[in-house]
Amino acid sequence: MKQFAMPALVLSLLAAPVAAQQDDDGLNLMEEGARLFLRGLMTEMEPALKELDEVTREMQPLLRDFAVEMGPALADLLEKVEDWTVYHPPEMLDNGDILIRRREPLTPETPDPESDPDLGPGPKAAPEEQIDL
Repeated sequence: MKQFAMPALVLSLLAAPVAAQQDDDGLNLMEEGARLFLRGLMTEMEPALKELDEVTREMQPLLRDFAVEMGPALADLLEKVEDWTVYHPPEMLDNGDILIRRREPLTPETPDPESDPDLGPGPKAAPEEQIDL
């Protein structure tokens, strides 16, 4: 298809500087050439468009069911994630799990000694030793 369309497009663009000549129907040669080019393009594309129409008619009920079933879950997920650009695309593992990895790992937060009693001032109390009986 591209092999047919590209040369025809180049020829039609090269013919642009040619002086417009009127034929007996009142169309100039450029208009007639464009009309013939588009008619040929439509003829070439017709089988592919019919096939696409059949496929979309078959897929329509499946996509509708998918939207009904997954719509609420996807909406919930969209609310939870603030910025999708910080994540890699999802990847599926062999066991079926789906991972969505961050592009840059989060840096662990350093604990605040004032708010954590175990890290407060003074020596830490040693945990009691247990004796196995």
